[in-house]
Amino acid sequence: MAELETRELEYFVAVAEELHFGRAAARLAIAQPALSKAIRRVESRLGVTLLERSSRHVALTPAGEALLHHGRHALNAVGAAAEKARRAGDQQARLRLVIKPGGDANLLSGILAAYAGRPGARQVDILFGGATDRADHVRDGRADLALLYAPFDDLTGLDHETLMVEGRVAILPPDHRLASRSEITLADLAQETLPRWKGVRWTGAPEARPGPEVTDAVEALQLIRLGRAVAILPRSLAQPTQPDLVHRPVTDAPSSALVLAWSQEDRRSLVASFVAAAVDAAADAEGATRGPSKAGNARAAGPAASAEQPDPPSNP
Repeated sequence: MAELETRELEYFVAVAEELHFGRAAARLAIAQPALSKAIRRVESRLGVTLLERSSRHVALTPAGEALLHHGRHALNAVGAAAEKARRAGDQQARLRLVIKPGGDANLLSGILAAYAGRPGARQVDILFGGATDRADHVRDGRADLALLYAPFDDLTGLDHETLMVEGRVAILPPDHRLASRSEITLADLAQETLPRWKGVRWTGAPEARPGPEVTDAVEALQLIRLGRAVAILPRSLAQPTQPDLVHRPVTDAPSSALVLAWSQEDRRSLVASFVAAAVDAAADAEGATRGPSKAGNARAAGPAASAEQPDPPSNP
């Protein structure tokens, strides 16, 4: 089977997403007859029908759905490869670090200061990502590094260094039955409702009930204030303390880790330098627990992966 050209794949994805040849042609800035001809050429080359067409309707066939799914990934990979090549050849490139708002465990200022003091330090641009998409920023080239929480974030395709390992706390409304205790266990949360975090596999506390889906801590905190749920978060993500809510340590909840991650393919010395500075800064930070470092044993020009991830959590 002959390989598809990138442009042909772009044409098909546009039609498949729009399900309308006229709109797809306008989106691509080409003539509609040329687009129709290109799609027929792709179908002929693959030997399958990708689109069911009528005068009023365009629909994907099973083959078309498969090509749309994998085609999107292929186009993203091509774009990421081009972006990474440009940045690898840019001697004045800035570093781009993606974080979750409030997801740096108060380490970021110290990390940036430590890196700024290293020879050849570059400017660091801070990008903000959502609860579960920060790793994708690194995979597709939008960012060079990311601060992630293991084991909640997917580290597939990434190397990482553990900056801090911490326990988790339950966040409760002040009138909750457990609010008067100094600490609690997972068993105490049996039959409680815990929010489901979008994009994160639900495991729950023992016998806990999965509650509404939330995309960030703000939504989870609102549910807690309304008495509709409780949540278990890494200690640093529960800061700063919400004055109208109660935080209690969950003594037997598996720990979580704040990690600095980068692409396994990135061997640039400027990335290795930033990772080394971050590991040193985390080790010096008060109350931070440093994971095993391998930054000094960088593969080629880049750093290497580090500590194993903690056990699966009960809730992020």
